[in-house]
Amino acid sequence: MAMNRSDLIAILGSRLGLPMNRAQAAVDGVFEAMTAALARGERIEIRGLGSWVAKQYDAKNGRNPKTGEPISVPSKRLPFFKAGKPLADRIMAAWQREQDQPET
Repeated sequence: MAMNRSDLIAILGSRLGLPMNRAQAAVDGVFEAMTAALARGERIEIRGLGSWVAKQYDAKNGRNPKTGEPISVPSKRLPFFKAGKPLADRIMAAWQREQDQPET
């Protein structure tokens, strides 16, 4: 199961006691600010969560997986996320708890 934007808005509204339109504005504002920063080539770092950076990938030669025909893949710039240690540790601890539970 995946958490989506609507789920995030609902959780934020519920936890902070905000009307949904204000929670939506807050989520949209954060996403817009992050998108704009990455588009400008800035790095985003949120302590305890992780960091985002726009990585540049060079052009390369590839192959069409269906036909095997050589193709040219253009250069691109894509967002890259690296989890911070507290987030990674928390996810690992939750996973280990799941693994330690006996099967029913």
